[in-house]
Amino acid sequence: MYDNASKINTTILLAPLDWGLGHATRCIPIIRCLLQKQCRVIIAASGYHQILLQQEFPDLQFIHLDGYGIRYGKKNVLVRLIMQLPHFFKQVKKENEWLKNIVDKYQIDGVISDNRYGLYSKKVPCVFISHQLQIKLPQIFKWAEGIIRNNLYQFINRFGECWVPDEATKNESLAGDLSHPKILPLVPVKYIGWLSRFRDVPGVEKKYTATISLSGPEPQRSLLEAIILTQLKNIQEPILLVRGMPGVTALPAVPNNITVVNHLSAADMQLAFLQSHFIIGRSGYSTLMDMEVLQCKCIFIPTPGQTEQEYLAESLRTQNTAMVKMQNGFSLAAALKEARTFSFKTGITYKNILLEKVVDTWLVGLRNK
Repeated sequence: MYDNASKINTTILLAPLDWGLGHATRCIPIIRCLLQKQCRVIIAASGYHQILLQQEFPDLQFIHLDGYGIRYGKKNVLVRLIMQLPHFFKQVKKENEWLKNIVDKYQIDGVISDNRYGLYSKKVPCVFISHQLQIKLPQIFKWAEGIIRNNLYQFINRFGECWVPDEATKNESLAGDLSHPKILPLVPVKYIGWLSRFRDVPGVEKKYTATISLSGPEPQRSLLEAIILTQLKNIQEPILLVRGMPGVTALPAVPNNITVVNHLSAADMQLAFLQSHFIIGRSGYSTLMDMEVLQCKCIFIPTPGQTEQEYLAESLRTQNTAMVKMQNGFSLAAALKEARTFSFKTGITYKNILLEKVVDTWLVGLRNK
């Protein structure tokens, strides 16, 4: 185990990707673990991600780091993403230059990067976090999956380690092929188990028929919200809508049986989920990890064109561990009606004993460096 007394206040820089709030929320258990080890944690973020983490950790130091600013289109999602690749590579180079100054200025001992490809350094040990070592593409482009994986590995191999938030064995895996590709990066790959800010609490009384949790990149978050808000007018049951917009104050007008909030803290979000018969939201990987921990009955709506979410949702659908509906033609009333008779199968029981072991080993390396 890591000897806290030997190097108290080891300084760790942690930075999540600005692609939906999931990258920020899944960093919460890592930050908690580092703080328990008496590390000094500095968080690099911006926008909603910074607001969310500041609300969870108001005493920590934050540094502004521009996001990649990648946006989904309403149509032709893949084409739009490809067109933004030059901007993506420019931002990766920019954040790598940014890190060179930050390491010296703040006396950083180690860096943990959640899917930020430019946060590698020769000066200090750097960790890259990703559950998606294998990118899924539409069937017509399947031939290019290996090419894209190899290009991503060129970035990942610049880091000292790659941490994968999933179980080490594929039969217990939540991400499936995404986290267990046939070929791994050249750097050490360490599975750290599911990362969730939540813990199941039995016996919580139900209050809502459903909690609807909106998240993910724009404009698709807003497009789904517009669909939901229109249909909520015809729902008579108690529903909680969490818009996924921390720091925003304005709220849309809704019927009296609907509760709308822009954001909830981790503790309040956990309670809301446990108080709900059903959870409706995107099939992002961080959401899946949270829902598996709480053993919730879920209705997932994959972000259109996001092949990762479509793959994850289909995997859960075939196992009957969740319902899956497409955004196009989505009916809230019909989904809730179907959910009442749907035979939800219980998933894998949550057990995360891997994260602390991996963090301990890494911190020992920093101490001995």
